[in-house]
Amino acid sequence: MKPNVSIFSLVAACAATSVWAADPDDAAFRDAFLSGSADWAAVEARAAEEGEVNIYYWGGNDLLNIWMDQAVAPAMAEKGVTLNPVRITGTKDAVDLVLAEKHSGKGIGQGSVDMIWINGENFATLRRQDALFGSFAQNLPNSSNLEWDESDPRALLNVRDFGVPNDSAEVPWSGEQYVCAVNSARVADEDVPSTFAELKSYLEANPGKFTYVKPPHYLGNTFVQEAVYAHNPDGTGATPFQQSIDDIAPEELARLIAPGFEYLQSIEPNLLDAAGGSPRYPEDNKALDGLFLNGEIDFSCKFGLYAVAKGLEIGTYPEAARQFVFPEGTMIKNKNYLVIPGNAPNSAAALVLANWMTSVDSQVSKLESVGMPSGIDGWKLSAADAERIVNASPGLIGVTQAELDANAAPDTNATLVDVIEATWLEVIERDSTASIEEVVATAYANLGK
Repeated sequence: MKPNVSIFSLVAACAATSVWAADPDDAAFRDAFLSGSADWAAVEARAAEEGEVNIYYWGGNDLLNIWMDQAVAPAMAEKGVTLNPVRITGTKDAVDLVLAEKHSGKGIGQGSVDMIWINGENFATLRRQDALFGSFAQNLPNSSNLEWDESDPRALLNVRDFGVPNDSAEVPWSGEQYVCAVNSARVADEDVPSTFAELKSYLEANPGKFTYVKPPHYLGNTFVQEAVYAHNPDGTGATPFQQSIDDIAPEELARLIAPGFEYLQSIEPNLLDAAGGSPRYPEDNKALDGLFLNGEIDFSCKFGLYAVAKGLEIGTYPEAARQFVFPEGTMIKNKNYLVIPGNAPNSAAALVLANWMTSVDSQVSKLESVGMPSGIDGWKLSAADAERIVNASPGLIGVTQAELDANAAPDTNATLVDVIEATWLEVIERDSTASIEEVVATAYANLGK
């Protein structure tokens, strides 16, 4: 149900309709909120009149699904809003729906998607297509739980998403780091690798005891990016990969990633076998967890700061699992976010949901129930609230936070991710005879670069 147009002035509607078709009332509300002239109590009242909110998110985590139903839905119900969780297999599905509706003429207030759990190239796509609600994040009451001062290096993950400035058009919701686990009942401490060279040596002595998730899944893409960082021929790690595709020539990117891809090709014969003797790449984290739990592989690498602690608690990890530092210096760390599309049908309800999701209560509940790291910043909280976050964390097993921080690396710029992904699919999956230079040049051309 749409609220009465009188709640917000329509004066700003003209500007809002310059790019989008629009419901005038929704356009006026959007502009009022983004300008800072909308009182939060009025936003909550409007959300209750809208009466529902549609959040699209990857539904492959059972604990997260339960939390959405048992924690988020009741919290929204207290605000007079019905939560409609739409569980999808890939974030791109929601992005494609938003863009399809936009291009069909469904503008402000006329779409289907109110919120998406998102980061990386999916956010970059919506930003590039001008399909976002706007710079809403710092206008939320709970934005005080986040660091926005760009002079503070700790703000980097709040203001840049895979190297792309987000202009507060998404709000951080969870943090993560790519961490590997070992079954210590199967691998002696001295054999646990800390570098890609040591992993290769281990696989030569223990063939078939490792694999990684298949790109284009983000877990697979991340492993590939870490290999590329570690084999950067200039020894500058992640640094050149922070550039936009507009700032790095295809031949230069090809030069930088070639050694990493040579490494990935070199370990293929010793990865977990599939039928017929070809490497077996699991499709997602659930498949990877199953291989690790069943002892088919000795190591499991994925995003999951607290994956071991939570996996031991619910029985999805082997009892001797522990985390370890790998690869030294290039353990990618990022945040993930909540975004509101520009044509969200219930934008006030989406704002109320975003605000609750960034509250201390929500973050504590998420940590305790799902084991997903906090997306808000402890130094911005009161001492008591910061302690609540720490106490709610499932804990690290085998590594310390200081070790993880010392080996952290940033994500690849979102505009380069598609190129590296396309290169893996061509060079590794299809075993192309084309040179890396040719493959990268084709990827650039396909992206219109």
